[in-house]
Amino acid sequence: MEEHVPAVLLPEECVQRFFELSGVEYEPSVAIELWPKVLNHKWLLSEKLGRDVGVRTACIDFLENMDQAPAEYQIHQRQNMLNEMGAQIINREMWDTIANSQPPKQLVQRKIILPLMEEELSRKHGVVSPKAIIFFGPPGTGKTHFAKAIAGALSWWYIEIVPSMLMVNGVEKIGANLRGLMEKARELDEVVLFIDEFEEIAGSRDLADRIDKSITNEFLKQIPLLKNQQNKILLVCATNYIRQLDSAMLRPGRFDCIIPVGGLDREGRATILEYYLSKLNTDNLSVDRIVEMTPGFTPADIQYLFHQVAHFAFEQELVNRENYLVTEETFMHILPKVPPSLNQKVIDEFEKDSVSFARI
Repeated sequence: MEEHVPAVLLPEECVQRFFELSGVEYEPSVAIELWPKVLNHKWLLSEKLGRDVGVRTACIDFLENMDQAPAEYQIHQRQNMLNEMGAQIINREMWDTIANSQPPKQLVQRKIILPLMEEELSRKHGVVSPKAIIFFGPPGTGKTHFAKAIAGALSWWYIEIVPSMLMVNGVEKIGANLRGLMEKARELDEVVLFIDEFEEIAGSRDLADRIDKSITNEFLKQIPLLKNQQNKILLVCATNYIRQLDSAMLRPGRFDCIIPVGGLDREGRATILEYYLSKLNTDNLSVDRIVEMTPGFTPADIQYLFHQVAHFAFEQELVNRENYLVTEETFMHILPKVPPSLNQKVIDEFEKDSVSFARI
């Protein structure tokens, strides 16, 4: 039967307990400080060995390894939290799939990635590394891709907070779940924490109901707590509807940067097209010709286009049992089924928002 081990003891109980377990007598203040660390060490040893370790064994092992045991427990606990929160490792090459001509890339490189990578130089010149940023722009323009690419460029973990993580206990518990997740995140290190559809948890409180107001209020409390941490963590929030965010979210002091992410220019489309073309069975296709065919296409549109082209080529070879090469004619056949997301009205509205809300 597993021994019941109380998490909290009175000072005199701690002294007695340590003496019974190890034969060592400590001052009450020292004993009370060490006791929870012994229990953490018991949990760590049990995890490592796959069985419950007695408190006596854990106590003796902890005292023998007191210098490294707390740090080892912290590392193990962080790894468990990373696993629990679905942390991913993002390949560095994702950053390279974003064209240098795409305006946010140079900005993100200068204002976010370099200050975080060059810590000593940042400190020397009083540059404050960013802790929280917002990406905004039309759907499909690559906001999620940017967040992942930043994690890849920094070689940090990538964690996405999805609605299901917040709604696991119902709508009434979203605020409490958000607080719990942010408390966990503050214990992590070298993490890009991404929240998509940010307007859903940070919407304007002017016409919101009680629950939505409480969620926005909770997030407003959590941002300064996250920014005050000394660990390396970057909160990246993305929204298609910057106008729907609560005005308090957009004031200086909350987010370090508010960055517009718009459509692709020719070079931007060419970079992404080359990446996907390399994965197809092609017949010396001209990238420039495909670029001319895809004005108004977002990164998401291009990805979807290539999925359709690839599946069409697969089906053609499956039916005819002959090597099928993707040509310009293949794209001309598929393109009418994949309309671009960006039209002039969407672009005009985005440019207005960029003037009103961008802070870089």
